[in-house]
Amino acid sequence: MEITISNSKDIPEDQIIKLYKANKWSAAEKPEQLHNALRNSHSLISAWEDDQLVGIGNAISDGYLVVYFPHLLVHPDHQGKGIGKKIVDKLLQIYKGFHMQMLTADKEAEAFYQKVGFQKAGETIPMWIYEGNEH
Repeated sequence: MEITISNSKDIPEDQIIKLYKANKWSAAEKPEQLHNALRNSHSLISAWEDDQLVGIGNAISDGYLVVYFPHLLVHPDHQGKGIGKKIVDKLLQIYKGFHMQMLTADKEAEAFYQKVGFQKAGETIPMWIYEGNEH
């Protein structure tokens, strides 16, 4: 199995929705908005096995100081194979030296993000207004 990493924003909507549904992310319930959001990200990295999307990660940034990584998904059939790390490595390469690089990690993902260099943000408490249903 060969995995190709791409930074193209030209990803078919059906491939995106299939990946998000496989991971049970509620954003898949808003396909047009999700597709537009990803295409309008500051950066979008995807992982492919042949012509199948198997992973994706994006960044929202001011382009100078701050970057937020809202989505990192790897298809459940491909998890544990280093795909997520490759996506994160590519994103961190793009934003190397930024003053603040941040994300919100679910408890299950916390160890993964610590392995790739992230750490808890002191006494910071995550807060949001959220219309999804998977949390």
